[in-house]
Amino acid sequence: MRIVSYNVNGLRSAMNKGFTEWLKTDPADIICLQEIKAHKDNVDYKQFEELGFEHYWYPAQKKGYSGVAVLTKITPDHVQYGNGFMQSDAEGRVIRLDFGDITLINTYMPSGTSGDERQTYKYQWLEEFYGYVDQLKATRPNLIICGDYNICHKPIDIHDPVGNKKSSGFLPEERAWLDKLFSNGFVDTFRHYHPEPHQYSWWSVRTNARANNKGWRIDYISVTAPLQPKLKDALIWPDVKHSDHCPIYLQLEA
Repeated sequence: MRIVSYNVNGLRSAMNKGFTEWLKTDPADIICLQEIKAHKDNVDYKQFEELGFEHYWYPAQKKGYSGVAVLTKITPDHVQYGNGFMQSDAEGRVIRLDFGDITLINTYMPSGTSGDERQTYKYQWLEEFYGYVDQLKATRPNLIICGDYNICHKPIDIHDPVGNKKSSGFLPEERAWLDKLFSNGFVDTFRHYHPEPHQYSWWSVRTNARANNKGWRIDYISVTAPLQPKLKDALIWPDVKHSDHCPIYLQLEA
């Protein structure tokens, strides 16, 4: 099972920048997309079907905002749209697919960069999501959580940890939430393989940051401990450029 997680920052925009052509290179069996900013009927989804993908969409109610989708060549046994929390579901932030005994959650976690109100909601969302996942783990122990977490975990995950210590996405409370997640039976798959610095998945478009690799690692594929023996590889693909994020990759044994 090969999985990609990719915040495309507008699926139609990414398609205009060669996203479909990239899919033709067969990067993965399952493509989890965040911040699609579109409804299914506004996208030429036939392009995906021609490449052998089924597709599942959970857009935000607000047009041009948020939303998640999954393209998959493996048929899921079950699909659940949302996690049961009203605002999160209105913003299209969680979609769950079950493949046999494996449950995949694709999520676009909120950003707090637009102000205090959204930062407060971000903390609320994180606690709601943690409870949702913790409860699900009791009956579905083989969990994968992929998506844009909008949090850098450690100083190694951000190009300027000192200058950003008061920035949303690197606040102590946010980082502590990831501490809690990873101490509760989840594995950061990329760091499992790659302890080296200067590995990022998002770059600001304002400062030529990508060319200078002044980035943030805010996209993750995390798995529960029972899946750790099945891990084969985890990568970040910074040279794939349809968005201000890049895809991240995980390979699991069947």
